Amino acid sequence: MFFKHPDGRTTIIPNHPGEVIDRGLLAKIVKKDLQMSKEEFLEYL
Repeated sequence: MFFKHPDGRTTIIPNHPGEVIDRGLLAKIVKKDLQMSKEEFLEYL
């Protein structure tokens, strides 16, 4: 999944069917890289 920030930064979260991303890694990406809350992230799914 490709995310683009309003300031131009981009973040890619891997999405491989049949594989699970560890929730700790996903939480870090959402909080640190995307700088959004869990609720905001879930709106995009």
